Amino acid sequence: MSTSTALLTDRYELTMLDAALRDGTARRHCVFELFARRLSGGRRFGVVGGTGRLLGLLRDFRFDEAELRFLRDAAVVSPEAVAYLENYRFTGSITGYREGELYFPGSPILTVEGSFADAVILETLALSVLNHDSAVATAAARMSIAAGDRPLAEMGSRRTNEAAAVASARVAYIAGFNATSNLEAGRTWGIPTMGTAAHAWTLLHDSEEDAFRAQVEALGTDTTLLVDTYDIAAGVETAIRVAGTGLGGVRLDSGDLPTVAASVRAHLDELGATGTRITVTSDLDEYAIAALAASPVDAYGVGTSVVTGSGHPAAGMVYKLVARQGSDGGWVSVSKTAEGKGSQGGRKSAFRVLENGTAVREHVEVADGFEQLRPASAYPDARALQVPLVVDGEPVSEHEGPAGVQAAREHHLRVREELPIRALALSRSDPGIPTVYTDAGER
Repeated sequence: MSTSTALLTDRYELTMLDAALRDGTARRHCVFELFARRLSGGRRFGVVGGTGRLLGLLRDFRFDEAELRFLRDAAVVSPEAVAYLENYRFTGSITGYREGELYFPGSPILTVEGSFADAVILETLALSVLNHDSAVATAAARMSIAAGDRPLAEMGSRRTNEAAAVASARVAYIAGFNATSNLEAGRTWGIPTMGTAAHAWTLLHDSEEDAFRAQVEALGTDTTLLVDTYDIAAGVETAIRVAGTGLGGVRLDSGDLPTVAASVRAHLDELGATGTRITVTSDLDEYAIAALAASPVDAYGVGTSVVTGSGHPAAGMVYKLVARQGSDGGWVSVSKTAEGKGSQGGRKSAFRVLENGTAVREHVEVADGFEQLRPASAYPDARALQVPLVVDGEPVSEHEGPAGVQAAREHHLRVREELPIRALALSRSDPGIPTVYTDAGER
């Protein structure tokens, strides 16, 4: 079976390429930009997710015989275009925000530079990866902020398709979650995995005590017992009778969680199990987690909400042509001007301006025509946001694999500390910092 990712795309990408080959514009040098016009759901920041995954998919973006046969048989493009695609490899460059970086409206998250033919057919793949992964990463970051120092586990595999489950676990970990229940995410991306038993385990046995005793014998007393299959108070007493006061934890998956958690904590303490941890699950999102901040809860498990972006399953990113070379070899800035869906033309560089370590604005410098973008040294009070991701067609490997995931997680947790306090709130509002554009020609 082919491992090519080239047909994970929309038909019109290839029909545009076909037409460009016919009229001679296919080799015109272009700059495409991936960005979000606004933050979904009135959120105050976004988190870039999926970059390392996209680079891996780009390595396999080629048209092998199976893909070429489909294009010929379905008459998707002309025979001349099929012949061109037979040797297609992306040979351009991509710069962009590191995975785990924060973004705001207008942030040039990815800049794809190459011939029109090189770059245009990457649109769908880039957007499908970053729109999904960034939505999940943003939701996960909000949950992580709400949880504070309490650990979070991602448990959403049963609430999305199998491929999205692995991708979601990956970016949830980057954005602050501590573990996942998904074993493929653990194997592929090096993410810590967790999990013990569901209600089916208790229902399998003749009694709750039999189920708990078997679990403790198999997994040890540091395991977590699910105590709400029948009566919670009785379940707590049974758990401590079986495992002793050194039981690792109990899990609650139902009821009014603040009330139930307080009752269970008091009950455990009365039984002498003062070190037994309480983990809560049950349809949590960032708001429910924040509401439990004052409750005696030790850890959270989140499923549906995180893998669906907590109500916003796509980040709303777009991929637009912003500059091209004209017939004279000079750069021409181009942009869409439709009301509400416009874009800022021109090649760009981006910086986050800091005051006493706190972000105050996203500074985007725009080059129009022959102007040169200034280097990072021109902004001593700012942090440069763009890094090389693909150089001459070759992905930068440090962003890929388990090592790339770990680096993205560390980067995210570090840059999140730059956010002003107002950006951490969960309520709908304007972005936490403004995006300010300046002309590279202004010296």
